[in-house]
Amino acid sequence: MQLSDLRVIGIVGAGQMGSGIAHVCSLAGFEVLLNDVSAERLEGARRTVDKNLSRQVARGTIREAEKEAALGRIRIETDLSAFSRCDLLVEAATEKEEIKREIFKKLLPILKPEALIATNTSSISITRLASATDRPGKFIGMHFMNPVPMMSLVELIRGIATDEPTFALARDLALKLGKTPVAAEDFPAFIVNRILLPMVNEAVYTLYEGVGTVEAIDTAMKLGANHPMGPLELADFIGLDTCLAVMQVLYEGLADSKYRPCPLLVKYVEAGWLGRKTGRGFYDYHGEAPVPTR
Repeated sequence: MQLSDLRVIGIVGAGQMGSGIAHVCSLAGFEVLLNDVSAERLEGARRTVDKNLSRQVARGTIREAEKEAALGRIRIETDLSAFSRCDLLVEAATEKEEIKREIFKKLLPILKPEALIATNTSSISITRLASATDRPGKFIGMHFMNPVPMMSLVELIRGIATDEPTFALARDLALKLGKTPVAAEDFPAFIVNRILLPMVNEAVYTLYEGVGTVEAIDTAMKLGANHPMGPLELADFIGLDTCLAVMQVLYEGLADSKYRPCPLLVKYVEAGWLGRKTGRGFYDYHGEAPVPTR
């Protein structure tokens, strides 16, 4: 399959990542079918895409007509049978392997034989996920960064069986979407999260051990390392459940104690304090301005 043959992109998962991928794909001219188990999340995704496209119009990066055309190319699909039209399936569900495998199990009988599959996993083995499908050669990791419309990087990860035409098409697609693709090997958490999440985990340990408060840690890293966002603020933005899932993949996959998830991170996730998406994490977001919770 060539990029010119790619017309319909199906996306399963309408959260932060799925809605962002739908945004950039529709803006690039592709028809997008968006599915999620939650009708509420699907409606939220539509509103999010509309709002973010409007911001681009306000900044002058796109025209109003382009925004309306992009919105018109996104179709909310609650019936998976519509995915029989897809040239590419992008799985953007929760970072849990069993959920991703279940999605592939449901969709494989529906997808046409030549359709490619990309997973947006941020840490799970591409080879292992591909083995749960009937087309490991046509399976690849495309890890977009959050927020997708603003971040220019896409990690491309081959599984052991991924064929060269699949990799080439994924690279061409990333370029078409205005992204910069980098190739990463199929090791736990790939490149970005292999480096980023241990830093976040260490910041949680720094809080756990009383070295600094939430505010002190974030201020220190913003002013001392020139980071645009402190590591605990970043953890809340990513989602503490996702941070924990990636650290568990690193810890289990590399068997090195330096990747052990901080017990405080585990506690926050057990409490349901997952960050911005639940209104509380290392900060409480219910007021006008975020307030540290420790």
